[in-house]
Amino acid sequence: MYLMRIGAPGAEKPVVRIDDDTYVDVSDSVSDFDEAFFASGGIDRIRPLVAERAAAGQVSSFADERIGAPIARPHQILCIGLNYSDHAAESGMAVPDEPILFTKSPNTLIGPYDDVRIPRGSTKPDWEVELGIVIGRRTSYLDTVDEARDAIAGYLVVNDVSERAFQLERGGQWAKGKSAETFNPAGPWLATTDEIEDVLDLDMWLDVNGTRRQTGNTKTMIFNPYFIVHYLSQFLVLEPGDLINTGTPPGVGMGFNPPIWLQPGDVVELGIQQLGRQRQNVVAPR
Repeated sequence: MYLMRIGAPGAEKPVVRIDDDTYVDVSDSVSDFDEAFFASGGIDRIRPLVAERAAAGQVSSFADERIGAPIARPHQILCIGLNYSDHAAESGMAVPDEPILFTKSPNTLIGPYDDVRIPRGSTKPDWEVELGIVIGRRTSYLDTVDEARDAIAGYLVVNDVSERAFQLERGGQWAKGKSAETFNPAGPWLATTDEIEDVLDLDMWLDVNGTRRQTGNTKTMIFNPYFIVHYLSQFLVLEPGDLINTGTPPGVGMGFNPPIWLQPGDVVELGIQQLGRQRQNVVAPR
């Protein structure tokens, strides 16, 4: 299934995408795609309902509704840094021996077509197309990497927007450069794991103002999604609905010579095979 949330910010309703034109409304059975939904086995619970309604023609057409992030604000957003060796090289950093972990404020989460706002004092705003993982059940101390497969609810596109001066020049605390408002566009949908034949072979891309800046594939990850979930479970408890951003391929703004930074008026478009595409307008600070 392809889970989506549509409607005004803070008033989104949960729906299931059938195709590019139609969806099944499940808001009468599900309050939201949130921690409680995933923890209670919500994905399996709504499968027969969605199939029944789709077969009966009880579908709605997408119109001009805003598309929100496909999950409600999570308990936490965890991020893996330098997870593609060629991105580590363009960043001038060593390939890590273990996943580099940092956090991102959960209130950075926005819809895939919402504006990205440059924060006050910003001089080096940047882009990063990434595969996102959503956790499906409370998880800690997994015994094997294979067990991690069952802990994942699905996958989605994320743009891990970053402010490099805040991240690298203000004490080296990455969360500072990752947690400004609007810095985590997500969606348009969450594809449940059964919809993705091989998560380790998905093409990724990102354009700025119509120019291709990033091209990659999840097969070049240093640490794959199953390893990441298993690894993180050894250090902290993963809650249902938690989001993990898994790193970006090369082509970020700071990797160019000279660097290219986002400016008000820029348009960022990005996507991942089978997971849809995003489009954001970059706007000036408040």
